[in-house]
Amino acid sequence: MKASIIRIGNSWGIRIPKAFLEECGFRDTVELEVHNQHLVIRPINRPRTNWDEAFQQMAHRGEDILLDRESFSNTTWDENEWEW
Repeated sequence: MKASIIRIGNSWGIRIPKAFLEECGFRDTVELEVHNQHLVIRPINRPRTNWDEAFQQMAHRGEDILLDRESFSNTTWDENEWEW
């Protein structure tokens, strides 16, 4: 597909079809890079998106327990010296 470069205020831009935006997962902001004279547009990487919901679901299912609890036994210092 070809697109025209258009003037937008003091900048320049292109119109991107809605279907392209949806397929690429673009939202309000994107990352722009130039590689070997090519403009690369990619969605912003949000690696922890929806973690809060996933943790709530884990807790609801009882899957949020510490699996290696035995390796974290309290020491004398933990029991006598540690304060919150």
